[in-house]
Order: sequence, then structure tokens, then C-alpha cells
Amino acid sequence: MVLSSPAEFRSAAARAAHIDWRLAELYLETPIPLDHTNPYTLLIAVLLSAQCTDKRVNLQTPGLFAKADNPRDMVKLSVAQIDAHVRPCGLAPRKAQAIHRLSELLLELHCGEVPCTFAELEALPGVGHKTASVVMAQAFAVPAFPVDTHIHRLAQRWKLTRIGASVEQTERDLKKLFPIEHWNALHLRIIFYGREHCSARGCDGTVCGLCREMFPHRRRAVRIKKA
Repeated sequence: MVLSSPAEFRSAAARAAHIDWRLAELYLETPIPLDHTNPYTLLIAVLLSAQCTDKRVNLQTPGLFAKADNPRDMVKLSVAQIDAHVRPCGLAPRKAQAIHRLSELLLELHCGEVPCTFAELEALPGVGHKTASVVMAQAFAVPAFPVDTHIHRLAQRWKLTRIGASVEQTERDLKKLFPIEHWNALHLRIIFYGREHCSARGCDGTVCGLCREMFPHRRRAVRIKKA
């Protein structure tokens, strides 16, 4: 049921229910933004997406994956060769080193397979909690709620977390508000909405449809603490 009165949006739980409903209606499909063919190529693509757009990553990975779409072929490339493919993604030397070393570790410790636990993923070079969460959600369908810049921004604009909270706190708050069975699709829906309707420049908390629905009397821009 869609809420329509501003008074009905006073609680974070009510706003979360409305957001969940609206975004499911708006985005029936939740395609994964990063092009990949298996858990390994997804892991590499997510690693490369740090401080880089998905669009840019998708432009660079075809050349790399044509040569190495599995750890056995990746370790045959030098770090310099990997670097040449991923340089436009930013932080290339560090990312190239991480890709080469994590590929070695996958062969040494996991028989060349991407592990399917948070602890094992986060033990790999270049793989933090957000990257592990994306892989767990999108490769293995394990409930997770990766928080990127879009989600962190919208959670603050929609008062689902405290202004100035850390990314870690935002993740904890969102997990409490939304049903666990919705997490994997919902985090993508929020990203899509943040890119298309409630972007950093296109909305200040008073412009987009959801902001106007839930906060019709808001007159000042919402100050966002970046992740």
C-alpha cells in the first residue's frame, strides 16, 4: 500500500516501506550493471569499479577478459600487462597488483574458484566489504546490502540513516529497515534511482519524485556527508 499523507512518512519504517514499493514498481528488472560471465569476472569488475564508473569498467574489461577470464590465465599476465588494460579505471597500479595476487591466491587456496563467504572474499587483496557484498549478492544470491555513494546519499536524503553516519552505519540501518529477502534487488534499485532521478547534482532532497512525496514541506537542501 502506498502512503500519501506527509504525516504517514514520519517514521523511517514507513518511508522504507514506501520506497521499497515505489522502486519495485519502477524497476521490475534489476540487471547487474557490471558486465561479467562468471563469479571471477564479476569479482574483477567490482574491484575495478572502486572510484570509477560502471560504464568505464565495462569499456575496459572486454579486452582484459578476452585474454584472461579466469585466475589461471590471469596469473600468466604480468602486472604491467594487467595495468595496461585497466589504466583508465583509475588507481591502476594498485588494482593491477591486487588482481594478479588475488588470482594467485584463488589458485593456491580455493582451487581457482571464487569463495562464497564474506570472510574468504575479504581476505583477498583489493577486496573490501563492499566488493565482497556485491559478489555475494550478485554471484551467489546471498542476502547483502552493498552501500555505494548513491545509496549512502539517498539514505541520508530519505532520512533512513543519520546525517553524517559512516557507510558501515548506513548499511546497518538499511538492513534493519528493509526485509532481508529484498536486499539484493533493492540495493540495485536504489542505485538505479540515484543515477536517474536523485543524483548528486540533479536533486538536493527537494526535487525528485520520492523526495517530494515523502518531504513535501522540505525547503532546504539536504547536506550530505560523502562516503
